[in-house]
Amino acid sequence: MPDFYGQISVFLERLARIAPELGLATLETLYMVGLATFFSLLAGSALAVLLILTGPGGLRPMPRLYRVLDAAVNLGRSFPFIILLIAILPLTRLIAGTTIGSTASIVPLTIAAVPFVGRLMEGCLLEVDAGVIEAARSFGAGNARIIFRVLFPEALPPIILNAAVTAITLLGYSAMAGAVGGGGLGDLAIRYGYNRFQMDVMAYAVVILVVLVQIMQSACNFLYKKLR
Repeated sequence: MPDFYGQISVFLERLARIAPELGLATLETLYMVGLATFFSLLAGSALAVLLILTGPGGLRPMPRLYRVLDAAVNLGRSFPFIILLIAILPLTRLIAGTTIGSTASIVPLTIAAVPFVGRLMEGCLLEVDAGVIEAARSFGAGNARIIFRVLFPEALPPIILNAAVTAITLLGYSAMAGAVGGGGLGDLAIRYGYNRFQMDVMAYAVVILVVLVQIMQSACNFLYKKLR
């Protein structure tokens, strides 16, 4: 029993020492993932609109442009994130002024997510009943009105779920960004858990990531049910 209490005491002491850094790393992770999710949803939605407009049976078919966009999306999705992270370091430095830290990590996180989000959004918009689109056309709605007044509102519930998928994917990517000094929980886990062999710190980081995933998914599930 004394040994048990002694181990608990040591555990709490080590947790108290690392708690400020864990808190800061968690805030950095939320900052990176939050902004990257926001920017990627905006850019990915714009890409999805182009795919919907120009695709086969689209609102304004342009087969050649669609093929170029489709190939670009597939190419962007095929890059492993860790390779993309290193490959675009010059672009990251140009945009963020540095290649280290949580702000710099937002650039590769966003770029990696845009093709992924574009394809998810395209799928959501394609699921909208064609009869609803035809009804809007019969009332004289133009392409812009159909997209923003019909397609997006009708597809909003699955878009919310896909936003959760995007945020959770970026959460995993943000941990990988820690391998090159990207900040956040991944950076903390590598510096302490890997380089210094403090496996308890790595365990804390993993537990926090699991909790964040559960919160994100639960929140989006709640919104999905409300919108349905």
